[in-house]
Amino acid sequence: MRKNDLNSLRGENSGELLKDLQSSKDALWQLKTDLAAGKVKNVREIRKFKEKVAIINTILKEAKLNKQ
Repeated sequence: MRKNDLNSLRGENSGELLKDLQSSKDALWQLKTDLAAGKVKNVREIRKFKEKVAIINTILKEAKLNKQ
């Protein structure tokens, strides 16, 4: 993920981040099921979505800790 993408994620509010997190998890699940069915050619997409989910979770946790 590029630094600009990361900065744009940090600029979003928690509601937008949660929505983006859910859509990324859904896309990741779909990619995994397609991989099991043999439909996925580019398995690096799975890595990108896993990374995005982890980054969003980290940003949400940082925001939660900063509020306390």
